[in-house]
Amino acid sequence: MTVMTAERPAAPEGADAPYLRIEGLWKAFGDFVALKDIALDIRQGEFVCFLGPSGCGKTTLLRAIAGLDPQTRGTIRQGGRDISALPASQRDYGIVFQSYALFPNLTVERNIAFGLENTGRPKAEIATRVADLLALVGLPDQARKYPAQLSGGQQQRIALARAIAINPGLLLLDEPLSALDAKVRVHLRHEIKELQRKLGVTTIMVTHDQEEALSMADRIVVMNHGVIEQVGTPTEIYRHPASLFVADFIGETNRIPTSWASGGVVLGSGRLDSGAEGLADGQPVTVAVRPEDILAVAAGHEATPAPNHLNLTIADMEFLGSYWRTHLSGAALGATPLVANVSMNAVRRLGLKEGAPLTVEIPPERVLVFAREV
Repeated sequence: MTVMTAERPAAPEGADAPYLRIEGLWKAFGDFVALKDIALDIRQGEFVCFLGPSGCGKTTLLRAIAGLDPQTRGTIRQGGRDISALPASQRDYGIVFQSYALFPNLTVERNIAFGLENTGRPKAEIATRVADLLALVGLPDQARKYPAQLSGGQQQRIALARAIAINPGLLLLDEPLSALDAKVRVHLRHEIKELQRKLGVTTIMVTHDQEEALSMADRIVVMNHGVIEQVGTPTEIYRHPASLFVADFIGETNRIPTSWASGGVVLGSGRLDSGAEGLADGQPVTVAVRPEDILAVAAGHEATPAPNHLNLTIADMEFLGSYWRTHLSGAALGATPLVANVSMNAVRRLGLKEGAPLTVEIPPERVLVFAREV
């Protein structure tokens, strides 16, 4: 489906004004509240991913923006224009669905031309535009074929060409890659990002795949239970998660329940300093440490461990190609084991093997600490 207005609204006044502004947006289905007081600004030309587990509200928010499932209350402004109450047919966007949603009885060129024909443009102009779009998505020779004659990746390219045919102000992608196999998905996400950069179209993509979000987005909106947990660049979201949910959902994380003690935490007989602030001594906390932030520094135990060094034992090792997933245990950790990703070079250099002692370092800035309820 592709829709657009007859005329593109003027850009909002002010260089820093957002292209899309969402304020106080709620969505309820009977007694169930799917979205709770959503506020979000998206800049012109930005690629934003709505990321979260199933049922978190990300698709509901996309559909509210599109007018396909209007909000219960709240406002949406696009390009300085209030579109909160407009039907989908009067909003300026193109959309690509997970299921492609191509017309099976129409050829590729007719599928792409569908939205253009509804604008009343001359046939020659439409034909030129369709040819340009087919070249743009890398399928210049597929015009006369039908969707069933194309692969999944090719069908999604056609769906994308149809969505951008009318030059929309906003491109909405609803899990566009989830129906494709892994290799095609990786290739196509790169193509979509390059196409978005070339066109400069403001884009919102819904996904539950963290790798897609990290590799494609300028900013990620992490959602959970109908609220926004955090908005930030991929690096900010990954390195500085605002909550334990974000730390746990994005990437892999070791979680250790303990308590705060004078600038750090105690783990069994060991201790880790952290740069966390605003915590009181004795306060229950959960420590989150990513496996790649645990650094193997010595094959044997140090006589006098340095700060944030732990003397551990390798319980087992799992070979994963570019690194070894290493399970660590020891008195310094207490009852909670750690999982560390150790590079091939470090394994060879230190001669690591199962059952051997290993001293690791966890830099204080990589020790993430979150308050928890008892």
